Amino acid sequence: MRKPPLDNPTESAGAFRVEKDSLGEIRVPEDALYGAQTQRAVDNFPVSDHVLPASFLRAVVAIKRAAAETNQTLGILDEERARAIIQACDNLTDAHYQRQFPVDVFQTGSGTSTNMNVNEVLARLASEETGVEIGANDHVNMCQSSNDVIPTAIHLSALLAIQNQLLPALVHLCEVSDEKADNLASVVKTGRTHLMDAVPITLGQEISAWSAQIKLCRSRLEDVLPRLEQLAQGGTAVGSGLNAHEQFAEVFARKLGAACGISVRPADNAFAAIASQDTAVEVSGHLKTLAVALMKIANDLRWMNSGPLAGIGEIALPALQPGSSIMPGKVNPVIAESVAMVAAKVMGNDTTIAVAGQSGNFQLNVMLPLIAFSLLESIQLSANASRILADKAISDFTVNATRMQDALARNPILVTALNPVIGYAKAAEIAKAAYRAGRPVLDVAEEMTDLDRQTLEKLLDPARLSAGGIVGD
Repeated sequence: MRKPPLDNPTESAGAFRVEKDSLGEIRVPEDALYGAQTQRAVDNFPVSDHVLPASFLRAVVAIKRAAAETNQTLGILDEERARAIIQACDNLTDAHYQRQFPVDVFQTGSGTSTNMNVNEVLARLASEETGVEIGANDHVNMCQSSNDVIPTAIHLSALLAIQNQLLPALVHLCEVSDEKADNLASVVKTGRTHLMDAVPITLGQEISAWSAQIKLCRSRLEDVLPRLEQLAQGGTAVGSGLNAHEQFAEVFARKLGAACGISVRPADNAFAAIASQDTAVEVSGHLKTLAVALMKIANDLRWMNSGPLAGIGEIALPALQPGSSIMPGKVNPVIAESVAMVAAKVMGNDTTIAVAGQSGNFQLNVMLPLIAFSLLESIQLSANASRILADKAISDFTVNATRMQDALARNPILVTALNPVIGYAKAAEIAKAAYRAGRPVLDVAEEMTDLDRQTLEKLLDPARLSAGGIVGD
């Protein structure tokens, strides 16, 4: 998520108020809902134009809401303050997320600045609503630490994004691919290995491989969900749960799960959940695998679409926009190129997350904001790319049947089917002769073997070859 054109309210307001924290006084824009710690972070980290995405911030707010409910249930936060915090969470608007959470991604490695940003905003809104003093640390952050809130928010936001965005997108991509494969099941074409002509395959078989890749990617992502459901919350600073009620983690997980409509539970080991980000690294690895699959599909489409005259030209992707500022009539495979760039970005993010995942020094990982930002970006990009690939490339491409049949008829590799009948060496002679002469292998085989034409037509039928097995049987 990029910062708004005006990076923070400081730049849009001439009036300031004075806020105070443990380091002393600091000026904060009058119209800002946040307080001193957020302002210090804004001043300290003018690093990029990126803030943590709204999906992550909403996860932090959901954590604060569930924590307030939990603390009220456990009898350690009075009802008035708990209700006010809950109401403040519910009252946050898109405008608040755009303007009141200005902390750069490249901040303190624990994400404390973001945690306190949320705490301060909610405390101010809740206090204004009730007229009762509600503290960012003492009430909104009760039984919590940035060290368990931010890891929990990483798991929660990734879990929701995968379940609600990415997996449905992959299901859609598979459905579109399967339908296209069924429709083209009888279209036989030249297979290719090493970018060279190989034995025949149907276009339906080729597309079915794409769908199978995506289904395996879906399965891998589904497999990791139970580990994302384990939350660090309740471990507080280092995993011991210091300053948290002994029942906090269990009650919190139930309330958060009910509010978000998901299954979550306390981590098997809170120390590991705070000290490491291995599950995020695992998720990113599966996203990288998906990126590899998307890149392969995108490149297959680009090659098959290439031309239309000097390339392979087997298919024509939808013409979506002019392809050149200088060459009239040129149309490019823009969707496939977009998807390939997304794949490259996700692969890069995976490297970033792997490096960041190594930064679990002793009891805390100190690259949490970067992990959150990169992981959620990869999930969103993958979901969006999967949908446009399905709807704007695979669904509506057309087949150049004449081009396919011409290439298939001249393919000397068809002679592979004669191996069981005449032997590999003789078949190779026929293939080379057909290639040199630029003639159909059927005609050359009729001249160079004792087999009659009817038998050869049966043995060299591309449709039969695409079905596999020993054709001579």
